[in-house]
Amino acid sequence: MQPTKLSNEEIARYSRHLIMPEVGMEGQRKLKQGSVLLIGTGGLGSPLALYLAAAGVGHIGLVDFDVVDASNLQRQIVHGTSTVGVAKTESARRRLHDLNPHIDVSAYEAQITSANALDLMRPYDVIVDGTDNFPTRYLTNDASVLLGKPNVYGSIFRFEGQATVFSSRSGGPCYRCLYPEPPPPGLVPSCAEGGVLGVLPGVIGAIQATEAIKLLTGIGEPLIGRLMLYDALGMHFRELKLRRDPVCPVCGDHPTITALIDYDAFCGITQSPPPATGDDEITPRELADWLRRADRPFLLDVRNPYEAEIADIPGADRIVPLDQLERAIPEFDRDRELVIYCRSGVRSGQAVAMFKRTGFTRVKNLVGGVLRWSDDVDPTVAKY
Repeated sequence: MQPTKLSNEEIARYSRHLIMPEVGMEGQRKLKQGSVLLIGTGGLGSPLALYLAAAGVGHIGLVDFDVVDASNLQRQIVHGTSTVGVAKTESARRRLHDLNPHIDVSAYEAQITSANALDLMRPYDVIVDGTDNFPTRYLTNDASVLLGKPNVYGSIFRFEGQATVFSSRSGGPCYRCLYPEPPPPGLVPSCAEGGVLGVLPGVIGAIQATEAIKLLTGIGEPLIGRLMLYDALGMHFRELKLRRDPVCPVCGDHPTITALIDYDAFCGITQSPPPATGDDEITPRELADWLRRADRPFLLDVRNPYEAEIADIPGADRIVPLDQLERAIPEFDRDRELVIYCRSGVRSGQAVAMFKRTGFTRVKNLVGGVLRWSDDVDPTVAKY
């Protein structure tokens, strides 16, 4: 097989790589021959895609099924205002081709599932996990193990991030060795609920890109068996040692999972909730009408106080964050109608269940929370 050649234009472009003996012409050719599949083109996928494209990785695959929203632009730097409303894979593909026309970019506008994961991942040398939910993380892990592909993992939340390389082919642990079981649904808030510092995915994404480049070129010491933890507020890194679990159901000595499974069910999020009744839920329009009447309900906000400063529903009677609500429930009047709301209806739904467990019957959840209130009742209320 003839070695991959670099054009004069590529030599000029990658000259800062070429003059480093650890990379040189051989390493740059490996990058050009190499391929990376990015699962997710959001916060982590954005810096990943940009740095891998700039480095000259010859083939980059992008998997995502979302479209660009203005709220993404605080951290998802591969996208821009001009591509709001455009599929994220297409938005990223345009930017990467503008950054480096010497690479190939394949865009897969689809949700990665158990039905397509192996086919999507099989052609690529390295898999990079830039996702933000547990079912996809477990799916990415299991498919990577089954295919013998290294999986460059990263995650972020608020001011903290972590990164490692899962590579069972090299004798290292996999994601299940670190997290054998997913947390209960709703226990870990998403970035949409808890927030994320805009530059944080840049730090973790750059680490993931570095690891992918090291894997493709064969230089340095990959993060296999090491979990890097980053605290942006304290501005420090820590490292934890990871070991392969010999009884891991996927990468252990006697694996019991030899095919992809239903990961939504595994993470406990496919169970159908009990059907809503009139006593359980209320729409924003129904609430708006009710608030105008003399028998208006007591309106409880279970968000954090700083969220109320961003956007609020006029007439809220009290704010009690969800994590403090259980202690405060005895202070509420059981005989008065109570409507609970939050940003999107998730936390308020949990709050309604808490009240009902203690015997309250006249309590309702505002469907869609502040976001739907803004859509259906008062567009001057900001969406965040």
